[in-house]
Parts: sequence; C-alpha cells; structure tokens
Amino acid sequence: MSVNLVKGGKVKLTKEDGSKLTRILIGLGWDEKTSGSSGADFDLDASLYMLKSDGKVPTQKHFVYYGNLESPCGAVKHTGDNLTGEGEGDDEQIIIDLSKVPAEVEKLVVVVNIYQATQRNQNFGMVENSFIRLCDTSDGAEKEVLKFDLNFDASVATGVKFATIFRKGDGWAFSADQVEFEGGLAALNNQYGV
Repeated sequence: MSVNLVKGGKVKLTKEDGSKLTRILIGLGWDEKTSGSSGADFDLDASLYMLKSDGKVPTQKHFVYYGNLESPCGAVKHTGDNLTGEGEGDDEQIIIDLSKVPAEVEKLVVVVNIYQATQRNQNFGMVENSFIRLCDTSDGAEKEVLKFDLNFDASVATGVKFATIFRKGDGWAFSADQVEFEGGLAALNNQYGV
C-alpha cells in the first residue's frame, strides 16, 4: 500500500513484511502547464548526491545525473535524460541498491532543476502534475511505497531539493523535503563539494 507524503513527511523504508528495503526506484514526473508557457519545452533534470557525514560527496563521480549515469560503487544508476516530460508516469528514474551504498555515505539527496531555466524564462510555477515516488524493486517487481505530490503554483524557483534518503539505525528512511533553490546545479555543486 502506497503512502501519500506531505512536505516534511518522513517514513522508514521497510517492505510490507517489515523487513528492510534493499533496492528502490525513485520516479519523477511532471507536465508543463498549458497556459503561461515560455514557448520552449520544459527539461527537468533529476540528480542525486551521495553525501558523507560532512555533507560532501566522496568524489565528483558520487554525483549522479544525466552526464554521469552511474556511481563508482554501482549503487546508484540514472536511466537517462527526458527532454520534454512527455508521456505518462515517470519522466526520469534513479535506481538505487541500498545494499551497495558505501558505509561512508550517510545521505542520498535527490534534486530536480530546470535545464537552462534562466535562458528559457522558466520556473517551477509553470510546472504541474509534478511528483516524486519511491518504489520497492527488491523482489524484481515495482511496488510503489510512497508518493509525494508537489505543488509549485506560486514558485519562481528553478531548482528543488525533493527528498533525502538517509541512514536510520541499521536501515534507511525517506524525507520529503521540497526545498527550493536558485542558481542551478552550480549552487548545490559548491555546497556538496562537486
């Protein structure tokens, strides 16, 4: 059964039988609003930072995005870039094997930014039906565990830290963050040491 989270909501990542999740899929989806368009396609890009306790990535390769589709440890894989958001369901996906995440990595931060937002005069207030969902893929099937519907009606932000997956005890937990940021990935790359 899927849980609908609200901003700031947290949930421990366990299977229906109470055991720990090992393999998950993060799905991100969006549609462009039919009015107020800038005329250019919306290209939202999903990215993931693998952070140590100091809040920095171990190496630049621990930043997974459309230009680096897999972490060095093989724990995180990006399925590729969707340039328009067309189609139903997930527009971009990140696949994570939690059992392969190195012990030094304490957090996985999932962000989405609008590619060339300034040049295209675009922001998240122009996006609708946006969501992030987490699926359990431990048994090979895709079982939705939680979904977080996003609301950006009044936002002029061009980037959003959607969620953090963090170590909790001997397992992992998920936090629905929705923290908006400006300055594209460059701002976060500086913060996270990429």
